Amino acid sequence: MLKELRNIFFTGLLVLTPIVVTIYVFYQLFLKIDGLLGGKLIELTGQRIPGMGFVAVILLILLAGVFARNFIGKKMIQLAEYIVNRIPLINRVYSAVQQLSQAFFSGKRAVFQKAVLIEFPKKGSYCIGFQTSETKGEIQRQTRKELLSVFLPTSPNPTSGYLLFIPKDKVHPLQMTIEEAVKLVISGGAVLPQDRVEFRGEEARVLGEEDGKTIES
Repeated sequence: MLKELRNIFFTGLLVLTPIVVTIYVFYQLFLKIDGLLGGKLIELTGQRIPGMGFVAVILLILLAGVFARNFIGKKMIQLAEYIVNRIPLINRVYSAVQQLSQAFFSGKRAVFQKAVLIEFPKKGSYCIGFQTSETKGEIQRQTRKELLSVFLPTSPNPTSGYLLFIPKDKVHPLQMTIEEAVKLVISGGAVLPQDRVEFRGEEARVLGEEDGKTIES
């Protein structure tokens, strides 16, 4: 009886935990966004309306999007970027944030091409990275190798990390999606994606083996 009650309790816990955590995260996010303009709106209106700051921030973002999509807005943004890009130090910060924003918020989603596995930081240790491009230009010319550009994120914050240029034969593509790989990094390995092995009965080569041996899947 006690064992059955314990199993029921943990089943309910497993069901409710992700729901409660999700609600809590979005509630905190709502409070943060609402607080950005909430104080100013209270000063202007003399009263506090819950959610008014949140709505104001969303409207401001939408207005910025509309402004950036018309001809005059594009020209003004280009002028502002031209000025910012000529201010020492500030131009580097702005450029880095702009590129990072395009990587995560752009509808094209072409910055991260695929999730890959690489041997890092030492032989026998592996990390998840994101292939961004095939390395060309001076870097390829200096190394005289076929390299791939791989962004190696840190855990649990995948917005920071390392840019590595790795020989193509040392980069192992993964079947998991980019979203699944990001979840894996953020969770510190706790959230594992679905295994997409199509042929479980066939032999699979072990990464890092150099003697040509294989093991059964």
